[in-house]
This record gives sequence, C-alpha cells and structure tokens, in this order.
Amino acid sequence: MNKSELFVELYNRYGAVKRARGCFLYTAKNMRVTDMYQEEGRAILGWEGGSAFTLMKNTISRGQTGSFICEDKPSLKLQKAVSELFASDRTVLCFSSQKAALAAGLSIYSEGTSVYRPWNIQNEKINISEIPALILSPPLPWAETVYLLALDTKKLNENPDALLLVRGAIKLPFAMEVAYTRAIYNLIKALQEREEKNWFIYDPVLTKYWERRGPYLFPKLPEDEYHKFVLHCLDCGILISPEYNNPSIVPFGTDKGVFTKLKNSPFEY
Repeated sequence: MNKSELFVELYNRYGAVKRARGCFLYTAKNMRVTDMYQEEGRAILGWEGGSAFTLMKNTISRGQTGSFICEDKPSLKLQKAVSELFASDRTVLCFSSQKAALAAGLSIYSEGTSVYRPWNIQNEKINISEIPALILSPPLPWAETVYLLALDTKKLNENPDALLLVRGAIKLPFAMEVAYTRAIYNLIKALQEREEKNWFIYDPVLTKYWERRGPYLFPKLPEDEYHKFVLHCLDCGILISPEYNNPSIVPFGTDKGVFTKLKNSPFEY
C-alpha cells in the first residue's frame, strides 16, 4: 500500500480531514483519528507547524517571495541551525528528493553518508557529529519535496573540489528557508524535552505488533499480513505507516485510551 491508497481508505471510512492538530486528524464524519504515520515523520512535531508556520506566513505577508535577495546571506542561518542540531560545523545543500540528496552525499563520501532520524536509539551508539554527510527532512508536514544534505565543513575544507561532484542541488525560496530554519530549532528544543518515558507507556499494546526503537515502530508481523493490519488499525481509528519498511511513530502526549479499540479488537496473525 502507498500513501495515496492509505488516504483513500481513510476518506472512505471517515470522510475528508477537516482539521489536523498535534497527532490527531479530525474528519467530516466527526471522527478523531490518531496519526501514527505523521507524514513519514515530517509531522512528528505536530501538524500545525507552530512558530515555523508563523514566521513563514509573516514572510509571505511582507511579499518576500520573489527571486530577489531578501536578507544578507540568509542560508547561513539555516546552516547555523543545522550545525547546532548535529553539534558540528555544517555546509547545507538542498535537494528535491531524498534520492537526490543521498546520491549527492555518496558522490563525496561513499561510506560516510547517512539519513538522520531524530530520537533514533541507533544514533546513541555513534557520534552524529562525526558522520561526514547527514540527510535531514525538515520537521514540517509540507516539506515532502525538500531534503537537506549537511556536509562536514571541516572535511570539505580538506577537499575544496568535493562540491564539484554534487549535482541536483536547489535553491529554497526565502519564506521556506525561514520556516525550515525555525523548524530545526523547534526540533532541537523537542529533542531536549521528549524522552523514553514519553513512549514506553504505550508498550503493553504496541509491542504486540511492533518492535519499538525510541518513538519508531517496526512491524513484527509478516510482511504479507501488513496490508490487512493497516486496514484493521484504520478501523480502530489509528492511521499507521502504509509501507512495511517505513516505521510508524508513537503519538507523543496522547492518552493511552486511543488504543482501546485496538486492544479490545486485536489483530491475529
């Protein structure tokens, strides 16, 4: 199942989504659906966008939407935010797909390129700041076509011709760059606030079906049963990842009651 098919199933059951707040989707048929897909993790900080959306809206309202220069060296602010996130000086390039960002990273560091996933417990076993190339999807629901490649600036300075190998980088509109910069600072703040205690409380229900790593849920059930499981969860008012190899996410801060239907109507496999 892909994302489009999942949302058709959501619509067929509960109608159009009229509002999205936090990790909940509110539909036309007065149904509140618990979102554990979270737009492949881009909505992990919530669907509203918070201060990032406010800054973007303010920038647009000022008409700073053209190709003209809106600020002295605006990309340096984005690089500063990314450098703070990864605790190392980073040079940031933008791409329209994860595939393009990955290809660019591998063209420079064939064995030192990795996709970053916040709160991934695997990250605790390695020093993120020492990875030469990290790919980050900004934590904003509408950032589906933007991926950031954060390259270790110190290592780049040792090989100044390395960037000549990069292909496919894009320039962000100023309003989007402002929003993504703020979103990364919001992520840094959230990383300091959300802990294991915020996720393990749901284990009695969730670990029957998933292996949990931090907030990320990897299916235990066979892949050929997963499509049925996705639909079963949707019938229980829970939206999970439609793709077997793409983890679902524990909904931060929700009441354990959102899993009552799944607990009372278990999926057998």
